[in-house]
Amino acid sequence: MRLPLPALLALTTAAFITVLTEALPAGVLPALSTDLGVGEAAAGQTVTVYAIGTALAAIPLSAATAGWRRKRLLLAGIAGFAVANTVTAVSADYALTMVARFVAGVAAGVVWALLAGYARRLASERLQGKAIAIVMAGIPLALSLGVPAGTFLGGALGWRVTFTVMSVLAVVLLGWIAVAVPDFPGQAGGGRIPLRRTLAVPGVAPILVVTLVFVLAHTILYTYIATFLERAGLGGSVDLVLLIFGVASMVSIWVVGALIDRRLRTLTIAGTVLVGLAAAMLGVFTGSPALVYLAVALWGLGWGGVPTLLQTAAGQAGGEAADTAQAMLVTLWNAAMAGGGVVGGLLLGWFGAGAFPWAALVLLVPVLAVVLGSRGFADQAVAHAR
Repeated sequence: MRLPLPALLALTTAAFITVLTEALPAGVLPALSTDLGVGEAAAGQTVTVYAIGTALAAIPLSAATAGWRRKRLLLAGIAGFAVANTVTAVSADYALTMVARFVAGVAAGVVWALLAGYARRLASERLQGKAIAIVMAGIPLALSLGVPAGTFLGGALGWRVTFTVMSVLAVVLLGWIAVAVPDFPGQAGGGRIPLRRTLAVPGVAPILVVTLVFVLAHTILYTYIATFLERAGLGGSVDLVLLIFGVASMVSIWVVGALIDRRLRTLTIAGTVLVGLAAAMLGVFTGSPALVYLAVALWGLGWGGVPTLLQTAAGQAGGEAADTAQAMLVTLWNAAMAGGGVVGGLLLGWFGAGAFPWAALVLLVPVLAVVLGSRGFADQAVAHAR
């Protein structure tokens, strides 16, 4: 049986839109703040409120819509992006923009809860892993191509044009899904998600702790990267920096995909160390463009595979509770993103943009400690994967 590429690529595009909608404000933050008449710290909360919407939606909406037809639910999520990005593009009011970003976050919660399961159902059992990999390629594509392109377009034509293009892409995707993606029934009788029982599964809690703190460290720096670069005299290089980060992230995902079944714990340690080294370099060498670019490349190499590593670890360690573990991971991931926007805004007001790399580095210390001291959860995940 061959993979249904038109359907899978539609889901890849859904992942692309989700990640790009989430990350795009980081590339256009100065212009966004100017047009909305707020400071950059306040503009950074457009990422925070998006993450809050996703965090609040992931578990309850997954349970509430468990019986819905899958295609109907996917179309509803993509329609949410079309509406939210259109409102963002035309809004001149900060409060309205924040509402639109929250709605986009809720749409993301719906879509993320669907994608992996949808990909599995589209493929035969022996091809399910490849199907999921194709769909999740939307993440590095958004980071390596979408965000830099959106940043460049925003600089050339204005950030509102970028969000308008996002809306058009969502509308096109609605038609694509309607034509190319088959429908599947929802689950019969959904039931309450057993969160406590999932947390009691050996290995799950350490993975969730690592997720929360690692994502918080990354988000503090990534959300305000345009502001950090501007303060470092590299404000005109935001699109280039994001391109370097995205390309390095794609390399990271390729390496992780090749080795994850045998080296999950080692790869997680390596990713933590690389991001920590990058943060230290950004803190020390802000006056050297070449070293800043090198640090960003190391950051991408360390971070790019982290979502795959953590999702794999949570799913494998969770066993029969894997779906619940994944929903909890999505919730904590976006709670950490929301926290990163808030903490980054506070750091910007209190200490300036130079504090971002050091804050990330401090947070990565307990991440590394938990990974090093929790061989059980990673080894268990690898054992299950084999």
